[in-house]
Amino acid sequence: ASAAIKRYVELGNALNATALDAIGTRYVCLLNTTELEAIDPPSLKLASLDPSACSQETKNILYKKAKTAFADQDHLPAYYELILPYLGGAPAADLKALSEANVNMNVSTFVTLRRESLMSLTPLEVRDLLGLNLPELAQWQYRSPVREWIQVQKQSELDKLHIGLTGGTQEGYINIVTPRFPAQSSAPLGTVAMAFHLLPALLLSFLMVSILS
Repeated sequence: ASAAIKRYVELGNALNATALDAIGTRYVCLLNTTELEAIDPPSLKLASLDPSACSQETKNILYKKAKTAFADQDHLPAYYELILPYLGGAPAADLKALSEANVNMNVSTFVTLRRESLMSLTPLEVRDLLGLNLPELAQWQYRSPVREWIQVQKQSELDKLHIGLTGGTQEGYINIVTPRFPAQSSAPLGTVAMAFHLLPALLLSFLMVSILS
C-alpha cells in the first residue's frame, strides 16, 4: 500500500478528496511527511480520516491541514465536530481556545491529546474543556496521562474542580515525576558516589570561606 501511494504521487497525481477516501483511515498512517504536506487542505472537507493511530508527527501535520480546511467555520458550533478527528495534533493554544467554546470534550478524546499540549492546560481550562464530562476525569486519575498532569498541578487548584482529584503539589512543595527509564549517567558510579560523599564537606568549606571573607 505504501509503495502504491508513493507511485501514485510520483506520477504527479494529487492527494485530493478522492485519493484520500481511497487511502482512508486504514492507510493514512503510511503517508510520509512529503506526501502529507502535499495534501490540499480543502480535500479534508470531503474525506473521512481518523489519524488517531498515527505517529505524533502525522497528527501534527494533519491537524494543521484540517484547521486550514475548516477555518471558515471556526466560529460555528459544528466546528468542533469537524476538527475532532484531528485534535491529537492540536497545540495548547488551540485547546485553550476550545475551552472557551463549551465543546464538552469526552475524556476518551482528552487522554489522546498531544502530550505537551495536555500538560500545559490548567485545571480551570480542563474544567471548561470537558464541561459536562468533567466528573469522568476522576476515573483516570491513576492512569497516564492524567496522573502525570495531576502531579504538576497545585492541589489547591485541583480541589476547585470538586471531583476528588488528589496527588497535586502542596503549597511550598514541588512534585518530581520520575521517568520510567532513568537516563544513565555518563560518569562512572564510583565518581558519582564520591561526588555525593564530598558534597557536604565542600559546601561547609565554601560557607566558612564566605563568613571569614
